[in-house]
Amino acid sequence: MSSAVVSTSAAHGRPFVFDVEDVAEVCPQPSAAELAEARPPQRVFYASTDARLASVTPASRLAVRPAPEMVSSGIAAMDVLTGGLPRGCLTEICGPASSGRTTLLLAALAAATGRGECCAVVDASDALDPQSAAAAGVELSRLLWVRCGENSPEKSLEQLLRATDLLLESGGFGLIALDLGDLPPQAARRIPLTTWFRYRRAVEHTPTVLLAIERQSIAGSCSSLLIKMGSQRTEIKKSADSQFLVPTHTQLLIELEITAELVRSRQERKPVRSTEIMFTSKTAWAG
Repeated sequence: MSSAVVSTSAAHGRPFVFDVEDVAEVCPQPSAAELAEARPPQRVFYASTDARLASVTPASRLAVRPAPEMVSSGIAAMDVLTGGLPRGCLTEICGPASSGRTTLLLAALAAATGRGECCAVVDASDALDPQSAAAAGVELSRLLWVRCGENSPEKSLEQLLRATDLLLESGGFGLIALDLGDLPPQAARRIPLTTWFRYRRAVEHTPTVLLAIERQSIAGSCSSLLIKMGSQRTEIKKSADSQFLVPTHTQLLIELEITAELVRSRQERKPVRSTEIMFTSKTAWAG
């Protein structure tokens, strides 16, 4: 009988003697039959599974999602830039004060009511002027004005979100505009991204044009169209030229030269390049 000597670092000078045959009995080698039994079972694909896999459409054969219907914004130059306003989508119009946000809003409302559609404006700051809207061509009989002019921006924002949910659930509106332009950006950014996602899903597959008027973009990837507004030059008229006796330091606004930049458009298959247009907005008394 042979033996083997094993020495470990834990027991220097104290070798352990094992019998080789005893070791073989403690750790026996498995036989070929035992190895075959220990193998994992092979997967078997039946004809029914193959049929289900064959019914799955590959991604390369999926139909392209149809483009939404586009309607006029009421400004010809804007329609050339964006192709119009998409139905069933969220469109953001952002820019600082006196950048043409209200001009584009009133033009879109005039175009929508001119098509015979009912529209709604959820006004967070009670800033809409009905007389200016009528002068811009808006049919006030087809316009629902929701006024959220509370003392604090937080309460106004809460009323705006609640009213928007009710309007989207009721349906029947060709255009719904959320006017957040006069709210501080930090207050407007309190709207969770999930709310914008819910609004986008609510108008999807409907003929409603959803507009968000803001100082800065806050809806992120939930908006299908993002337009950045700005003003370059203003034309004023000094009241000294008037026949009325008025202070010489007063001035009268005549018109604004407005620029619009297409920042994002999800209707295009390729990224949108920065493109700008310019149009003029004149006051009603300027003729």
